[in-house]
Amino acid sequence: MPIPFLSIKNLSKRFGSLSANEAISLELYPAEVLALLGENGAGKTTLTKMLYGIYQPDEGELILAGSPVRFRSPADAIRHGIGFVSQHFSLVPSFTVAENVVLGREGSALLNKKVLNDKVRQTAEHFGLALDPTSLIRDLSVGEQQRVEILKSLYRNCQLLILDEPTAVLTPQDVDKLFETLRNLQNQGLSVIIITHKLEEAIAISQRVAVLRLGKLVGVEQTQNTNAKALAKLMVGRDSVPVTRNEQHHQEKTTVLAAKGLTVKDKRGLTTLDNVTLELHAGEVLGIAGVAGNGQTELVDILTGMLKPEKGQVLLAGKTLDLGNTRAFEVAGVGRIPEDRLKGVIADLSVAENLTLEHIPQFSKTGHLNAKAIRQEAENLITTFQIKAKPNDKTRTLSGGNIQKIILARTLSKNPSAVIAAQPTRGLDIGATNFVHEQLLAQKERGAGVLLLSEDLDEVLRLSDRILVIYGGKIVGEFMAAEAELETLGLLMAGSKDVAA
Repeated sequence: MPIPFLSIKNLSKRFGSLSANEAISLELYPAEVLALLGENGAGKTTLTKMLYGIYQPDEGELILAGSPVRFRSPADAIRHGIGFVSQHFSLVPSFTVAENVVLGREGSALLNKKVLNDKVRQTAEHFGLALDPTSLIRDLSVGEQQRVEILKSLYRNCQLLILDEPTAVLTPQDVDKLFETLRNLQNQGLSVIIITHKLEEAIAISQRVAVLRLGKLVGVEQTQNTNAKALAKLMVGRDSVPVTRNEQHHQEKTTVLAAKGLTVKDKRGLTTLDNVTLELHAGEVLGIAGVAGNGQTELVDILTGMLKPEKGQVLLAGKTLDLGNTRAFEVAGVGRIPEDRLKGVIADLSVAENLTLEHIPQFSKTGHLNAKAIRQEAENLITTFQIKAKPNDKTRTLSGGNIQKIILARTLSKNPSAVIAAQPTRGLDIGATNFVHEQLLAQKERGAGVLLLSEDLDEVLRLSDRILVIYGGKIVGEFMAAEAELETLGLLMAGSKDVAA
């Protein structure tokens, strides 16, 4: 067995009474890809932040290339050959690739553009990264921007690259290119830790998989000797079966929600939503697939009454809705699951108050709130939606999954005709994700129409009956989910003009 490049020995980190990491011991070998799996709150982020010098361990030690090390800051970790690529890129859009790569490092080299571009080009070619040093970041695709982030680390002589959920915002084609890049880097001796919640991707790219649960390391498996089901059981401590849609057996297509010619311009006058027309049917899940920033947020805001478009109309059961009036949409029967769950609640209010927040008139009389009725409603919803909290608990103390359950409970308990679900499982663990999927499919079975907007293409394919692809603010393709091909969807999501859809 080769000598480990990095040894983690009994590493622990506490925040007050919370033990985020407890006595974790793990090795990473030269030229190895190690996948790090775990539910939300399992301790993955805390562990990698200690490896990158953001946090200091309370106990334990790191041994790098045979020598004990202690990183006091990210700059210290970078000097020791550690690179970190977050899922939220830190690039300057108006700068070139080369300028972003050397930002904060080169100083006077920025004055000699030719030398700078040549050095960056040589580094990119050496590692097999197809990038033009003179391209502006704002002109690059998401996948290309991610390669710039990787190049930034490699340019600083990175020997260990940590990638945090690197496929979250990528098309299938970009995922393939990323994995090709990682295999090439591995062949050149680079070690990689990849944090992911996608079990199949972990199996596809890694040699070993380390699983964390509740701050402890619960298993390290040779990838070739395991499978997604076994890894999921390690993550959650029990068998976990993904939820999938039931095929529709009826051909009846009653339109619940219709959008016609929706057009939005931003403050600069640029069109962010361009003449979008769609129909959502009763008893179906309609998936919207697209890379972030292609008009999804504007579409959700219009369909939930939060934004009045330049042009267009929205109809529910054939009746035109008052655009830009959230209350009118809610009363008409449009249920909203917002993109950012933390904006869907008031953190300092109690669970009970948040559960009834959008329905206050039902719990008040002559201007006075009925506290007993509010508590009774909260207790019923807490039981029905399996919220791990008491009615009087402050909402800010809850996990992301339980906050999402509050929003689901508040919205779905009113039996809306149409449910607009934007990124409903973003950042949730397997258990919470399955629960959300079950609730959305239950709405479909009840006869509601569910509009699902998600950057997770696997989620869209798993739940949807029909799929629309959005790119550049336009609907560029429509498919029955059972017939949709991953490659075609990915090409459309990336803006390819050479696809017939």
